[in-house]
Amino acid sequence: MRLLLCLLAALAAAPASAERLTLDRIHGETSLAGPGVKNVRVSPDGERVTFLRGRTDNQFQQDLWEYNMKDKTTRLLVDSKKLVPTENLSLEEKARRERARTASLSGILSYTWSPDGKQLLVPIAGDLYLVDAARPDAARKVASGNVLDPKISPKGRYVSFVRNQNLVVIDLKTGAERQLTTDGKGTVHNGEAEFVAQEEMDQTTGYYWAPDDSRIAYKRYDEAPVPVARRFEIFADRTEVIDQHYPAAGDPNVLVDLFIVSPEVDGKAGVPRKIDLGAEKDIYLVRADWSADGKTLVYQRQTRDQKRLDLVAVDAATLSQRNLLTETSKTWVSLHNDLRFLKNRQAFIWASERTGRNHLYLYDLNGKLLNTISSGEWGIDNVLAVDEAAGKVYVASNRDAVIDKQTYALALNGSTAAKPVRITQGDGWHEAAFASNGKIFVDTYSDPKTPPQVSIRRADGSMVQWLEQNALNASHPYAKYLPDHLPTEYGTIKAKDGQTLHYSLIKPANFDATKRYPVFLFTYGGPHSQRVTRTWGNYFDQYMAQQGFVVFRLDNRGSSRRERQFTDVIYNNLGKHEVEDQLTGVDWLAQQTFVDPKRVGVFGWSYGGFMTLRLLAADSNRIAMGVSVAPVTDWALYDTHYTERYVGATPKSGKDAYDRSGVFAHLDGLKSPLLLIHGMADDNVLFTNSTRLIDELVKRNVQFELMTYPGAKHGISGRTSQRHVYGMIENFFKKNLGSTAPR
Repeated sequence: MRLLLCLLAALAAAPASAERLTLDRIHGETSLAGPGVKNVRVSPDGERVTFLRGRTDNQFQQDLWEYNMKDKTTRLLVDSKKLVPTENLSLEEKARRERARTASLSGILSYTWSPDGKQLLVPIAGDLYLVDAARPDAARKVASGNVLDPKISPKGRYVSFVRNQNLVVIDLKTGAERQLTTDGKGTVHNGEAEFVAQEEMDQTTGYYWAPDDSRIAYKRYDEAPVPVARRFEIFADRTEVIDQHYPAAGDPNVLVDLFIVSPEVDGKAGVPRKIDLGAEKDIYLVRADWSADGKTLVYQRQTRDQKRLDLVAVDAATLSQRNLLTETSKTWVSLHNDLRFLKNRQAFIWASERTGRNHLYLYDLNGKLLNTISSGEWGIDNVLAVDEAAGKVYVASNRDAVIDKQTYALALNGSTAAKPVRITQGDGWHEAAFASNGKIFVDTYSDPKTPPQVSIRRADGSMVQWLEQNALNASHPYAKYLPDHLPTEYGTIKAKDGQTLHYSLIKPANFDATKRYPVFLFTYGGPHSQRVTRTWGNYFDQYMAQQGFVVFRLDNRGSSRRERQFTDVIYNNLGKHEVEDQLTGVDWLAQQTFVDPKRVGVFGWSYGGFMTLRLLAADSNRIAMGVSVAPVTDWALYDTHYTERYVGATPKSGKDAYDRSGVFAHLDGLKSPLLLIHGMADDNVLFTNSTRLIDELVKRNVQFELMTYPGAKHGISGRTSQRHVYGMIENFFKKNLGSTAPR
């Protein structure tokens, strides 16, 4: 009720001269969501909350801001334009941003607090700055020249980073710079995560500090065995030939090793010591962490088929090893970031899907299970914080509603295993960033009627202070569009096997229940993704609804934040059950009196592009047209870790699985109009996926439309490119579904 009243008040306060939402405005330089914040951090001393915010004149250029807890004031801490007026990014940095899906951003993309809360480490455009929180104008450059993955050591004595494929530290007491590795060159990389680790394993770093600053564990990989894919990156004014070590399904992966090195021994860097990762070399080194006392390194080793994951402890002094636990699966073992070592007890928290739901368990350092922390017919998303003194673990979960994200408190001893205490209260989507001690957190909340609101709260959920209330009043950027804003409806339907599928629907402008409307069906459909969420809306969905379309989304089987029974069904046969579920959604739409079943169009990007092609091929009678952007067409062309996980084989060992999971074996059914779009420098879903599709469609004499973007990567990023892409999508829908006027 409170939210409804707020919305009505905002509508009343909106200017009389309301404007229609346009693509130019959606992709404009200022954000429609209001002054949002990203990368929220509570300083170690608890005195400040820092965050990144887009500039008022360019939402994609980010600066560093702070909120002072004592003064209750907000100020600009570091102006990215003053620090570096013009950015010149290295190829390595551009690649990292593409992997992190931040290629469209500039300015400050990350930062790190020093342990004492007095300084911040700020990387920007390959250079590295130390910023005094009390005197931010006196930022000091400490390193330059293609600096990657910078960190402040846990005790604050060192700054570390990767430069030119080697691991480097700077002693902040003396200013001395030491290169800890020397063999990084050519195909050998130290302290970095390889391509598939960045892209598919959520591995953002390749080195790990011990808590006492005494040692660093680091990954060394050699990509010499990985075949070279020669790509032609076609720009508007030139063509560049790129030789990329790209491990396609079935290909050799990188050779990986794990080392421990001391940052200083008698004034010099220590000698790296190699850890034995086992006799089998064709493995994935997916994580490494240190125990709280810094005496034990724990690494995670995954088999090539991803059906086994070992958690292995290494004595840092002797390098002797012991296996702590092993996870196995008939399909794949999911990776996570929820290994947490306790500081006041020889124990650790571990997440596992062994029961079919993702839950937490407490183990001692010998691998003995002490107790279950969570259990039941629900699962956690991830661990947010651990407050040992209070005996609590804070987690994110959709326990109360699949389409929501809430914060819950669990007892470390398992006494509330099946009954967590909900901390956040508003139905919708909460992203929580906790202080290291778990006492306070920053809550970013939205729902379909509420743009992101950011508040500082105590661990029990009670309010401390607004960080950004972002009231939807007359001065809000979206205020002038409120009169035409259309509500989002949510519901469920049943899959063929009886499992519950969630959908969202926006009815078109000037809706008349006695009329029939065309449908804009957006799909992604791939694993580890959820697209039906109770959040502040997608502007393009809203725009298409205002253009006269019924806008529909459905999370098919295989989508994330669900139980393993729901996700595992796609194993060894990509596209089958996902398409079945989307067509179940289309059948449900056809039963609605306000839907024109002959005017249903589909749009998807990446896995969604693959889904678009498979939907058109499966039933062009029910799907009148489709737009496929950057699609995977042949899974043998995609990378090892992702593809082999879900297809369950290599192209050599499972040819039939690859044939049925791809696009080409189904193409004869594709009859409806198709618009194919791809970036001509895509290094994720290689452009070859589309050129092969083009060749197959020509052989079948299938007419289609094609748009390629010179120099564009997988996301076709950039404001003008994004505006153009979505303009093409809109035009193709209107052209092929006829007038958007209801019939």
